[in-house]
Amino acid sequence: MVSGTAKVGAYSAYSRRITTPVYGLSATEFPTCGQTHRLPAMSEDFSGKTALVTGASRGIGLGIARELLSRGASVTITGRKADQLAEAAGRLGGKVLTIQGNAGNDASRQEVVARTVEEFGSLDVLVNNTGINPQFGFLMDADLDAVRKIFDVNVVAALGFTQLAWKAWMGEHGGAVVNVASVGGIRSTGVIGAYGASKAALIRLTEELAWQLGPKVRVNAVAPAVVKTKFAEALYAGREEEASQQYPMKRLGTPEDVAALVAFLCSDSASWITGETVRVDGGLLATGTAG
Repeated sequence: MVSGTAKVGAYSAYSRRITTPVYGLSATEFPTCGQTHRLPAMSEDFSGKTALVTGASRGIGLGIARELLSRGASVTITGRKADQLAEAAGRLGGKVLTIQGNAGNDASRQEVVARTVEEFGSLDVLVNNTGINPQFGFLMDADLDAVRKIFDVNVVAALGFTQLAWKAWMGEHGGAVVNVASVGGIRSTGVIGAYGASKAALIRLTEELAWQLGPKVRVNAVAPAVVKTKFAEALYAGREEEASQQYPMKRLGTPEDVAALVAFLCSDSASWITGETVRVDGGLLATGTAG
């Protein structure tokens, strides 16, 4: 039988003898008995970087813009309504560029990306947050024009913005893209079927882009459950307490919950994460349901 002391000593000696990298780490980055070898600290500071957050005049997009600004980024926010954008910029402060436009329009996307690079000199982070859902209920009764519009804005526009960001900056200088998907894209809900299908497509697009754009650009997605915003209000209005009981965390999400995750995925701390869809759902899908 080998004593505990002997085992520790043997492990320490073995650890010090490692001469080849393991998972990209050198010998000096492995722990030895009585010593601590720390990995280099990663940065979640965005000073000197530029972020574009689409659909950011309110809700989750506004929360993401606020989070990135608080970490030093210059931020462009987009939206369809000029008054809401002006109000959002006033609430945000900092280095904010507002551009009114329709994410589903090619010319509008081109203007947004061109003006961002012209104003701030780079485009390091792209958050495709714009999303719509004009269809609710039985898919057999769905207006197909509404369904087409959902896919055009929720999926095609995200690809369009990513193409433009790649060509304008990221293809040469690198960057990070985060697509805002939904738990509805992972599990059926029975009521927001077209929206969920579009988010499933966005999740699949995220994986494909991660493969094609690496190593220059990392592409990830986040999948929120119900977040307390005007966009999702119909899903909990008048029954928030009841809705909250479906979640292991016993509350609905907030824009800040999503924003913190997005900022992490865009940061150097996530430098080996790409092609992932990270759920931020208060544990909802762990219960076996999507609400």
